[in-house]
Amino acid sequence: MTEPLFARGQMAYSLAFHIVFAAVGIAMPLMMVLAEVMWLRTKDDGWLTLAKRWMKGTAVFFAVGAVSGTVLSFELGLLFPSFMEKAGAVIGMPFSLEGFAFFTEAIFLGLYFYGWKQLKPWVHVACGVVVAASGALSALFVTLVNAWMNTPCCMEPIDPLGAMVTPFAFHEVVHGTLAAYMATAFAVAAIHAWQLLEKPGDPFHLKALTIALVVAVPTALVQPLAGHHAGQVVAVHQPMKLAALEGHVKTGPRAPIHLGPVDIPGGLSFLAFNDFDAVVKGLEEIPQADWPHPIVRLSWLAMVALGTLAAAWAALTALLVWRNNRQLPRDRRWLWATVLLGPAGYIALEAGWVVTEVGRQPWVIYGVLRTHDAVTPVTGLWAPFAGFAVIYAGLAGVVAKVLYDQVKAT
Repeated sequence: MTEPLFARGQMAYSLAFHIVFAAVGIAMPLMMVLAEVMWLRTKDDGWLTLAKRWMKGTAVFFAVGAVSGTVLSFELGLLFPSFMEKAGAVIGMPFSLEGFAFFTEAIFLGLYFYGWKQLKPWVHVACGVVVAASGALSALFVTLVNAWMNTPCCMEPIDPLGAMVTPFAFHEVVHGTLAAYMATAFAVAAIHAWQLLEKPGDPFHLKALTIALVVAVPTALVQPLAGHHAGQVVAVHQPMKLAALEGHVKTGPRAPIHLGPVDIPGGLSFLAFNDFDAVVKGLEEIPQADWPHPIVRLSWLAMVALGTLAAAWAALTALLVWRNNRQLPRDRRWLWATVLLGPAGYIALEAGWVVTEVGRQPWVIYGVLRTHDAVTPVTGLWAPFAGFAVIYAGLAGVVAKVLYDQVKAT
């Protein structure tokens, strides 16, 4: 591997690791607060037990996510100094706002964790709401930076506020936030569905599964619409990424969409521009050396397939709940389907990240700064690449063991 590949690889697995903790930091506080609200409404101590269990899990993920996020901020400056030199004045504001959101989340998570007896019940709930909101805001500000990297602007003169409302801002924030809620809710639903297979009718796991479904079902149903909108924005502003996603080489009207062995004439033109006769640019427009890596299309196919499965499961679940007088399905086949789909959200989330980031290559700032020009000239990058890989593997193992023990304790 070359030095730029070591730098890109380290940044890639650092982000892939951190994105899981970021997603949990967005979604788990919401479910934690919902459990506490249900306890206050029903006085059923099972809801209180659930809220406290999820609070502990949230704290574990927050601690590890804080470490991995801090590492990322250093890596960005140390591994890609030219990027920070060119972009720092523009993206400094959203990064600073992300810091404020992070510190707010940390403060109120502490109040929530230790304030069960010291705070009035609804004040305690309000602290949890702040944790949930600040976690989402933290992700929002970081996503705005990524949106700017995909559609850069406001560099001459420098306009940090304008840089936060680029054409990619809306769909990246919506699509990414929905993905975080969906991925976490699917994982939580799978854990408790698995427990219900072993302990049918267990009230604790029924309560947990209920809240997970409240989050998972609507987000899974809405996500395909958000993804379609994202694809149309990409078609306008990053046509070569769209071409890479679809394996579309020749520029022309009535571009087909490929569904396995079947081609639908004009399908891609319609999906991208709502017009079967629209011209869609192909990869032939750029040198072959600049074509995005084939992993972009594979990741996109995985994301779409898993998102479609998730939406189908959500529609089936909603139908079953409606037909069962708003009671959870108890059929073991449905529980097994829920368990098997548990990893789908996070796999789709990681695949979507690959589509966004690798699909932008060879640019770190699209159309402005190439990735190989942004990498540090320092050599020996294999050492931190290997060292941090070992550290992240160890952290992942510790977190998995802690969460496994907590789930089995129920």
